[in-house]
Amino acid sequence: MSDLLQTPLHDWHAANGGRMVEFGGWHMPVQYLSITQEHHSVRRAAGLFDIAHMGRLRFSGPDSEQFLDHLLTNDVASLKDCQVRYSLICNEAGGVLDDVLVTKLDGWHLLVVNASNRLKIIDWIERHRVGFNVTVEDMSAEWSMLALQGPKSIELLSSLIDVDLAGMKYYFSCGADVLGVRGIVSRTGYTGEDGFEVIAPREHGAKLWEALIERGASAGLLPCGLGCRDTLRLEAAMPLYGHELSESIDPISAGLSFAVKPQTKDFIGKAALLEKPQPPAKKRVGLVLAGRRIAREGTQVLAGQVDIGEVTSGTFSPTLEKSIAMAYVERTATALGADVELNVRGQCERATIVELPFYRRAKA
Repeated sequence: MSDLLQTPLHDWHAANGGRMVEFGGWHMPVQYLSITQEHHSVRRAAGLFDIAHMGRLRFSGPDSEQFLDHLLTNDVASLKDCQVRYSLICNEAGGVLDDVLVTKLDGWHLLVVNASNRLKIIDWIERHRVGFNVTVEDMSAEWSMLALQGPKSIELLSSLIDVDLAGMKYYFSCGADVLGVRGIVSRTGYTGEDGFEVIAPREHGAKLWEALIERGASAGLLPCGLGCRDTLRLEAAMPLYGHELSESIDPISAGLSFAVKPQTKDFIGKAALLEKPQPPAKKRVGLVLAGRRIAREGTQVLAGQVDIGEVTSGTFSPTLEKSIAMAYVERTATALGADVELNVRGQCERATIVELPFYRRAKA
């Protein structure tokens, strides 16, 4: 494991019961107690995640906005100050290279990319920025990044930061004083719950982490690993790169047309996307299994013994106490309430097509 990258909190994870695994080239905690306990802490109180493995790229210079509009499928030019927007980066054939968050800050833009795709995206940027007056800096190693998610997030973070968190809109960000050091806080997350993601200087990450752990102990906060991050995002039907997204899947087929703006801008892959048949032949759907067995990635989906698709992600939902999955299936077989069969390791399991997301938090 010595060749794996480590976040600033690696030693804390190892010393506090984190079960460490390889993930996207990083040595990361998959869980501390149990995935179910950590999952429930996020839904009911708060959970704290180390997400410093994510790539953080800083774009500046006269053409940074124009270049990002060329690179991303979503509209960058219309971003308000401090606004965050979800987008895709596509290849020339319209396949997804990565799904990202772009933020407009004071005179520059922040692009957050998936850990396993960071080097690929940096290479892609270098290949396509010829002719643009833009400076791109990989800040991943210099910044820590934490995610505090759950209904008690505002209560726990407010005393540690000089920002009116309750007044911050969803998918907005701002510069902030984080325990006396300048950082960035965003009202974003990957769990389906309200919460925040905080960027601070690398050496400051452990101080913020430990302050939140101490402050949150009596409120039900738990440190959380990659395991419950996956069950949480699946309940919320959030796509995961390498599962629901890949270079062989276009964003329209993935149900992400809201993040694609071919009518207002040019971007890499636009021509190919416009040439694809509409609607796409396959659609991303939700499945709820009748039993408790888990349909893993690659599980065949059948209708009347006819192959209609394949599972991309599956788990047992701690919130719903049911086995759930997402799959791409033939569009003609996607009626809500329709029954299908899944070939789960050689055994037939009945499932029902349901509306996504599986879980939606109650609005305050």
